[in-house]
Amino acid sequence: MSASAAMPAAVRIVEVGPRDGLQNEKTDIGTARKIELIDRLSQTGLRSIEATAFVSPKWVPQMADAAEVLAGIARAPGVSYPVLVPNEAGYDRALAAGAREVAVFTAASEAFNRRNTNAGIEESLQRFQPVLERARADGVRVRGYVSTVLGCPYQGEVPLADVVRVARALYQMGCYEISLGDTIGVGTPGKARAMLRAVAGEVPMAALAIHFHDTYGQALANVLACLEEGVAVVDSAVAGAGGCPYAKGASGNLASEDLVYMLHGLGIETGVDLARLAETGRWLAGLLGRETGSKVGRALSS
Repeated sequence: MSASAAMPAAVRIVEVGPRDGLQNEKTDIGTARKIELIDRLSQTGLRSIEATAFVSPKWVPQMADAAEVLAGIARAPGVSYPVLVPNEAGYDRALAAGAREVAVFTAASEAFNRRNTNAGIEESLQRFQPVLERARADGVRVRGYVSTVLGCPYQGEVPLADVVRVARALYQMGCYEISLGDTIGVGTPGKARAMLRAVAGEVPMAALAIHFHDTYGQALANVLACLEEGVAVVDSAVAGAGGCPYAKGASGNLASEDLVYMLHGLGIETGVDLARLAETGRWLAGLLGRETGSKVGRALSS
């Protein structure tokens, strides 16, 4: 089979801007603006919008209004609004606020996981077990994140076997989808492809997603390499917002606008209105007091 023959006809974009894009921002744009951001994104054709995170306000003050945000959004038909939960307490808060989909997160790097969650990989997986069991009983879907799949700011190289082991564990626990994240953006297309192939040997490709940061300008190239392997779900953030507070020098997420432009150029369906998405990206960048992190967004505004 040629590389292009494996390309998906359609890609579902998981928009992580309202959560991953904003969680480390110093500028608090306020609850009303967060709600407006999600409502704007809901009108672009996106089908998955990660709305917020039910985490400790002490550690992530930007997400302190999670319940208010989730209660205030206008839920569009056919759109899911997953929220991040670190443990059972977070799950309780999310459920009380009306969440119907949650996401749990861990890392393939032991060093990163301890710095990020104050727990080892096995301990963090054990924390998720009751969340997965309760979610199954409650009819709540659970997505899993695996970070540092292509490198760690603390231990450097991350063995592929560790990435595979963690992804497989989350899938076997009941996560319907596993997002594989290059947290510090050090990956290149060959490494991204090899990582995805290794994980797909243990977890069905249909249950995998990719999440690339653009620190070295490789995010789109990495996405293309993975599309050629057949992955059909990609995480991104409007205006390229966000990054990782634990990864020195890590720039923002891949901009959703740039991703949509490339996918449409490849003839891959997304269902997203690029002009409306770019307009939302410019609006968000204005609120944050900066230029949009999307090259496409800047080109369309010039």
